[in-house]
Amino acid sequence: MNPSAKGAEANPNTCQRRRISIVDDDPSVRRSLNRLLQSFGYTVNAYESAEAFLAAAVGNETDFLILDVHLPGRSGLQLQSDLHADGNRLPVIFITAFDDEQTRIKAMKSGAIEFLRKPLDSERLLDLVRSTLDGNQDV
Repeated sequence: MNPSAKGAEANPNTCQRRRISIVDDDPSVRRSLNRLLQSFGYTVNAYESAEAFLAAAVGNETDFLILDVHLPGRSGLQLQSDLHADGNRLPVIFITAFDDEQTRIKAMKSGAIEFLRKPLDSERLLDLVRSTLDGNQDV
């Protein structure tokens, strides 16, 4: 992950109240995404599993979800499906170290904003988050 995110400028006035949740079983991914997003003014909550995210009951307080595909227990795709069944259509970016075409297609058909392969391109991730939260899907 490129922590400098060249070309991206922090603007705490536009994203100060935006809450992003990260669900990934890799502590280093959670830490680095947490630091990156906080440095751009976002409020971030990070969880090691879908179950931990659900137990925290923050789904209605989250504006954006960065979700690992492969998690212990409930997968990222299952979590997204559960949220949809509850009427929660959070914008989601799926991230994965294991990019397979069938999973990518399923994620995108279920409404994902994007399906990104690890290691992540920080600039691309930030562009997607900002454009989605600002209502501009043309990234």
